[in-house]
Amino acid sequence: MSAAAEAAGSRSAAGGRNPWVIAGVVSIATFMEVLDTSIANVALRHIAGGLAAGQDESTWVITSYLVANAVVLPISGWLSGVVGRKRLYMICVALFTVSSLLCGLSTSLEMLIVCRVLQGLGGGGLAPSEQSILADSFPPEKRAQAFGIYAIAVIVAPTFGPTIGGWITDNYSWHWIFLINVPMGIASLALVQWLLVEPDVLKQERRKALAGGLKVDWIGLVLVALWLGCLEVMLDKGQREDWFDSGLIATFAVISLLSLILLVPWELSRKDPIVDIRLVLRRQFGTTCLVMLAVGAILYSSTQILPQLLQEQYGYTATWAGLALMPGGLVMFLLMPISSRLTNLVSPKYLIMGGMAVVALAMWHFTTLSPDADFSYFAWSRVFQMIGLPFLFLPITTASYADLPPDKTGQASALINVARNLGGSIGVSLSTTLLAQNAQVHQTTLAGHASPSVLGYQQGLDQATAHFLAQGASQATAQQQAFDWIGQLVQDQATLLSYIDVFQALAVLALLMVPVALLLRGGRSGAAAG
Repeated sequence: MSAAAEAAGSRSAAGGRNPWVIAGVVSIATFMEVLDTSIANVALRHIAGGLAAGQDESTWVITSYLVANAVVLPISGWLSGVVGRKRLYMICVALFTVSSLLCGLSTSLEMLIVCRVLQGLGGGGLAPSEQSILADSFPPEKRAQAFGIYAIAVIVAPTFGPTIGGWITDNYSWHWIFLINVPMGIASLALVQWLLVEPDVLKQERRKALAGGLKVDWIGLVLVALWLGCLEVMLDKGQREDWFDSGLIATFAVISLLSLILLVPWELSRKDPIVDIRLVLRRQFGTTCLVMLAVGAILYSSTQILPQLLQEQYGYTATWAGLALMPGGLVMFLLMPISSRLTNLVSPKYLIMGGMAVVALAMWHFTTLSPDADFSYFAWSRVFQMIGLPFLFLPITTASYADLPPDKTGQASALINVARNLGGSIGVSLSTTLLAQNAQVHQTTLAGHASPSVLGYQQGLDQATAHFLAQGASQATAQQQAFDWIGQLVQDQATLLSYIDVFQALAVLALLMVPVALLLRGGRSGAAAG
């Protein structure tokens, strides 16, 4: 065995076991965690009713999880170096599982929010830890296939989240969207304890780092928490609170911005930063973070607004809205092996350019929306979108590790996951704002055409009045019903146009990322990684 092979083996988290088994095992908890970012969205109405809370109050169930998750994500690389990668992963799984049980048993909104904070803290370290474990368990030339399993977890989970959440809330109780995590969490803990090994090299590196005593970058920790925590609250509550017209949102924005301004020079000056910002200054890694930010925005915002569109405008139940998105997830699952093989044969930048081009076309296809669009339209459109995603996640993830030393994999996986989640939060927030504001603009424009001086309007009003008269209404009642009916048509059309605006914006974002991918280093992933 060569020295390089021995060195690689000494870093392996598989410990002589089949690394593919390790990849499958560590993906269980990651799938659960990513699933929980979307599964609760469709149950908010049921949660609010069950806990006698208002709809606005119940949104803290989502916000609390996102804030806690965002705070832990960037420091997970540092935490793994302090407590050990396997130990951190097991702590996160245990905390996530116990808090999921407590969420399901919650009897008040306050209790549920506290438990969701704990759940977010536990979940925040899972995805970065899995990526680091996979990077340690596989040689560079096989990382693309390994990251394929990770990509399935982080892409399929939010796609199936609305379906699973809708089915559970339609047929059972909202409590079960949390309780289903418990058996999976217990199984994950047992399998990780049995199969996963902390590499000797990592143990030695940790002992060496801690030999002089544990040095905690408390200032960096506080600044990271304030930056991402306040940013998540601002993004999640901004539209509802009318953005900067709200003193609360303005305060969170200022705190977040000041924290970021102070964080960057502070971390750059540290020898042992809690978040290694120097990695982002590398051309290769910084570019992958930027592209992943865009991917997160497109994936999470489209996954958020499509079920909303189907339920509010087309009358779908939560279950059927989720089913309309499911074929796309299945297609992505089938394409992942092809993507992983191509990632080892073709330069990542070309795969990313092609994937972004497909996603841009798919998002633009959604602009052909019409009031009579049926189930097959949405299912096939989602399939079109998901064809491009396997050729984004794998090349981006693999390329992000291409020129990094092994001791930076923990920090790198944390930052690439921050980019994905932060992009998702920004995308969802801006999409929601664009929907609300443009709906008002379109409604005002359309209402200008709804006047007696417009021939088509008067004809429609007369036909509607005649229809209601034929149903037995009086002249006055029939006219009022006709006015109301046309007013609803105007509102529905304005809302549909605002959704089209969002899809256009997402298409433009995807298209802008095509030339950005040219900044990535050429060469095949396997070669690059080596």
